[in-house]
Amino acid sequence: MRPLFADADERGDFDARHHGHPAPTIDLADADGPMFLGIDAGSTTVKAVLLDEAGRVAYSHYQLSNDPVTAARGILREVLEGIPLSAHLARACVTGYGEGLVKAALRLDDGEIETMAHYRAADAICPGVTAVIDVGGQDMKYLRILGGAVDSIAVNEACSSGCGSFLQTFAAGMGLDVREFARLALTSSAPVDLGTRCTVFMNSSVKQAQREGASAADIAAGLSYSVVRNALYKVIKLRDAGQLGDKVVVQGGTFLNDAVLRAFELQTGLTVIRPELAGHMGAFGAALTARRNWVEGASSQALDLSELGAFTVETELKTCRLCQNHCGLTISTFGDGSRHVSGNRCERGASTERVPKKSDLPNLYDYKYRRLFGYRRLTHEKATRGEIGIPRVLGMYENFPLWFTVLTTLGFRVTISGRSSHEVFEQGMESIPAENACYPAKLAHGHIEGLLERGINTIFYPCVPHETRELADSDNNFNCPIVAFYPQVLERNLASLREKGVTYLAPMLNLDDPDKLARRLVEVFSAWDVTLQEARDAVKVGFEEDAAVKADIRAEGRRALDYLRDRGLKGIVLAGRPYHVDPEINHGIPSLINGLGMGVLTEDAVIDPTAPRLERPLRVRDQWTYHSRLYESAAVVGEEPGLHLVQLNSFGCGVDAITTDQVAEILDASNELYTLLKIDEVSNLGAATIRLRSMQAAAAERAGNAVIRTAPEAAERAVFDEAARDAHTIYAPQMAPMHFRLLMPVMRKLGYRVELLEHASAEDVEVGLKYVNNDACFPAIMVVGQLVNKIRSGEADPDRSTVGITQTGGMCRATNYAALLRKALREAGYPQVPVLAISLQGLEDNPGFKLSPAMLHPAIQALVLGDLLQSLTLRTRPYERDPGSADALYQRWDTICQEFLQHSGHSVTLGRHIGYRGLVDQAVREFDALPLVDGERKPRVGIVGEILVKFHPDANNHVVDVIEDEDCEAVLPGMLPFFLMGLHSARFKADALGIGEGTVAWKRLAVWIVEQYQRPVARALRRCGGKFDAPPRMRDLAEKADGIISLGTLAGEGWLLTAEMVELIEHGAPNIVCAQPFACLPNHVVGKGMFAELRRRYPEANIVAVDYDPGASETNQLNRIKLMVATAHKRHGDQGRGGTVQELELTAVEADLNEEVG
Repeated sequence: MRPLFADADERGDFDARHHGHPAPTIDLADADGPMFLGIDAGSTTVKAVLLDEAGRVAYSHYQLSNDPVTAARGILREVLEGIPLSAHLARACVTGYGEGLVKAALRLDDGEIETMAHYRAADAICPGVTAVIDVGGQDMKYLRILGGAVDSIAVNEACSSGCGSFLQTFAAGMGLDVREFARLALTSSAPVDLGTRCTVFMNSSVKQAQREGASAADIAAGLSYSVVRNALYKVIKLRDAGQLGDKVVVQGGTFLNDAVLRAFELQTGLTVIRPELAGHMGAFGAALTARRNWVEGASSQALDLSELGAFTVETELKTCRLCQNHCGLTISTFGDGSRHVSGNRCERGASTERVPKKSDLPNLYDYKYRRLFGYRRLTHEKATRGEIGIPRVLGMYENFPLWFTVLTTLGFRVTISGRSSHEVFEQGMESIPAENACYPAKLAHGHIEGLLERGINTIFYPCVPHETRELADSDNNFNCPIVAFYPQVLERNLASLREKGVTYLAPMLNLDDPDKLARRLVEVFSAWDVTLQEARDAVKVGFEEDAAVKADIRAEGRRALDYLRDRGLKGIVLAGRPYHVDPEINHGIPSLINGLGMGVLTEDAVIDPTAPRLERPLRVRDQWTYHSRLYESAAVVGEEPGLHLVQLNSFGCGVDAITTDQVAEILDASNELYTLLKIDEVSNLGAATIRLRSMQAAAAERAGNAVIRTAPEAAERAVFDEAARDAHTIYAPQMAPMHFRLLMPVMRKLGYRVELLEHASAEDVEVGLKYVNNDACFPAIMVVGQLVNKIRSGEADPDRSTVGITQTGGMCRATNYAALLRKALREAGYPQVPVLAISLQGLEDNPGFKLSPAMLHPAIQALVLGDLLQSLTLRTRPYERDPGSADALYQRWDTICQEFLQHSGHSVTLGRHIGYRGLVDQAVREFDALPLVDGERKPRVGIVGEILVKFHPDANNHVVDVIEDEDCEAVLPGMLPFFLMGLHSARFKADALGIGEGTVAWKRLAVWIVEQYQRPVARALRRCGGKFDAPPRMRDLAEKADGIISLGTLAGEGWLLTAEMVELIEHGAPNIVCAQPFACLPNHVVGKGMFAELRRRYPEANIVAVDYDPGASETNQLNRIKLMVATAHKRHGDQGRGGTVQELELTAVEADLNEEVG
């Protein structure tokens, strides 16, 4: 990376620019007339500014303190003692985390949300400011300003990696204070590129840089860059510096660090304004607010000197028991008898009444929860088929009324598990296989345990991949992979479900086909002799109740809207997924909103599926039922002046990387604010309160703003048509080198100009981070970055270029890669570039491209040959007698295969025409004849996982090379089965879900035809006497998975990933790396979710999960793999290689800890 300053001239210009923005001042002794005090009570510091009526600073104060009341009391005393007789304290305002407590303790006149205080301060220093970026020790705020009003607000989530404490932590670790650290950074000549990682992972990167000899100065400069990049990409989500406008003010204590400020200017290419009061801007804004609210002639009601002298405070900790939230209250009682309560989510917690009354404001979350679960179960006498339990988790917040009614009608006594709580979470913690799964999924483990503890030994929790289609114009009606398939994870990870006498029913069911559902229930409940007529009657009554519940919720929503309109009140559509209604998951945020004087509605309470308001199709593929409602509710909010939308998003929800951007776009088109709250098992109401109050204040400011912003009309999708086919070059991203190199000549043979982008660079990933939501999975960031950077770099002409990408068509978010790519191209300034989305389902129309038989035949050959060359090379390379000979032979046959595919069987290298079987036979013979060293076979290490991370060396940090360097043989299952999995599962989908019965025959025929291409390969490999493994048939792979995971599990790599692990274990490769993108939802099920069962069935299984993303630590990844390899060598009888097991256990423990914390 470039030095922060290339020469002394750059440093001189910088110093001159940033010492020119002082605030006007006046000596306190000379003050006259009304004075206005602003206090910023932060989490670790307390700041103050005193202004006169002309806005001049008469006093300022800054101190470290974690006791804001004591610090603010001292400030007020100092001000009152210092004000001359010619002046008086006219009004005082407090902002910051301690706002409520300090305001109550010192009887200050105003409290202001800190985002608005910072905006007012910036606008006073720089009238017409267009962007305000405030970075403190623990938090970071970005305000976009339009027409003199706040247009949008972004605040960091739980992570502080874009904040000052991030630098402070690393400075302390190097034995420096932060000022010395900053001075060192400015002297660096070669800053280390440390990426955009969180604090925990960054620690490993810093240690690695130190081991490689980087100086303290270079690390300090690199960390300064990282702070800025985290802020820009993860909080501001900056695509283009133009978003910030031409008047950018940076403030907060972190920007007093010249290294951070300089890094910010270099990263954005902007010249920004850092006020002299940068560290006091919150207090300055509070003082301005006090002046703004002052009525001429009035004096402040703040405590006077005598009251300050007599001031006392007593603090009591208490748990509120008025509802299931059990808020932890901090009650501060002051000497004058007044008190302040913090920690409460609603006003009832702060009430002095014995039984405080609930708010009259609408709360659809509370109503919906009661409506969903307000059922009376059958008595034991009437329950002719006994008792059955249902866990109160995930999809049951959508489907419980249906299932309760169906099962009750069938004669079951239906018992729902208890309310969620942290204790329930802890009850199931030990069986949770994926630490970075969402909190709602983690809670499910405790709910199952709770039912079993109550003696309920029959539990019904079906897998539901398809919901009832509500909106006719939506693209599909999937559930997310966790809601759809998590019941299988519970079955494979809770030992209690395998105990004698326990029956766990987790069938795969389709709610969009009532007749098929009835037939399936006859199968599911065959042990209870349920007849088809009984099942049909029960399903009919169940769907009637389901419709009644949804109608009741919408009716309650209409009543709530009428209530708010009649009283001139605002309402919040608190939009999320059905399970966000769970108070343990939403942490009482609905009550918090009521406490701010606003009503709370759910997304399904405000929409009318029969009369949708949103014009479709959308930019994204609208394929998840819950999200279709979410998009529709955003359209409703855009048309309702009294409503705002707040989206709830669980940490670890990869799907919301798609939905959040789309919801923001819908609201933006209506000039509406968008607010996102991320929630997990830790309740952080302070951050939620700041965001909600900021939204409330910004909305009020915008209401008085004369400027109406109109969103630009969405550009029409650029299409790859016949003209583009003739004139454009298609740029294809790399996914699997040995396979995609062979697909390119197939395209060229058919007349397409195509270029494969072989490698993804660090710069490509950086571009991906810039233009893709950073919560999207790593493959999306890498592929989009690679394609966009090809054009941004000037290497491709945007007017003569098309970018190609595959589209899976399933419930995984990968189906939306094309939408992410179009958005990135548009924001990068290239809306004219067509995106050629290639899918077997034909999800998009591209007139210039057809998947014809003329293409499919050689494409299948290319995939089969790619699998063959991969298998031959990996089998021989670890044992080659002559170093480099296996790779040389691979290069020879890669060239021959490309010639064969492009020239209809003719090979220039061979000097003759060759048939497909002859090609296969000769390739196998030459690899079989390659001279190898004598000796026993090395430990074999299989690689499975998400398809791109599994095959792409740049995505998996060259995991094959790592394995071979550790003296092992890498085994990489082929690519072709991935494309056959959905076809092979057609019979299951028809039988279990009632989907595609008419296509089963041709899909099975398609599998058979493709496997005929593999037969010559299998025969040639078997002739080598067991030296090479023949490719497995899909039927065999399915049999290996069946009984462990359902063949209806088709998200992502689906059941195939589990089958590949079994295949590897059974064929001598029990050591497995499961490579997956961080927060990959399907892999929580088919990967990590199945490890426990595989280890139970195969004790020799030695499996390690490795997460890959731009923020992951390569050191941690390497340590995890090395520990697995050390175990493999130990079992193989070779303990001396790859480091000792004892040494590697220590590094792996650190790696595990880092993964969990990160």
